[in-house]
Amino acid sequence: MPSVTSDGVDTVRAEIVESGALDRPKVRLPDGTAPEGVVRVDAAGSTYHAPVVVALDGDLELRGLYDNARMARERDGDNRLAAWVDENGLAPGRTVLVDVIVDGQQYGLRAPGEEAVYRVVDSPDDDLASIAEDLDG
Repeated sequence: MPSVTSDGVDTVRAEIVESGALDRPKVRLPDGTAPEGVVRVDAAGSTYHAPVVVALDGDLELRGLYDNARMARERDGDNRLAAWVDENGLAPGRTVLVDVIVDGQQYGLRAPGEEAVYRVVDSPDDDLASIAEDLDG
């Protein structure tokens, strides 16, 4: 799988905000950054899946980091976003960087001043196309 550095992709600034009665962190994204639904997010060398939703106030929000897509869809299991925020010394009101690795599918999350290297993952359509090519060949 090919790799790309955070310097080689588009990066947008987002903001950590608090959510709900427990003040859990979420990331407020600029409009158009990611589609609604579940996307892949690479953060601190780990791969997660994140639910992206439009909040009641119209803001686009990344609401957590989960170990797989099912957990992200169902918001089941450990939400690792709070731990990532703490490990990076961040807090509500602070800026985070969102790297667009594969638009609409794969993103990177990092603290300002940090650099990252991401593995670019083929989309499922690419995988199916390569299987079909193998069968034809």
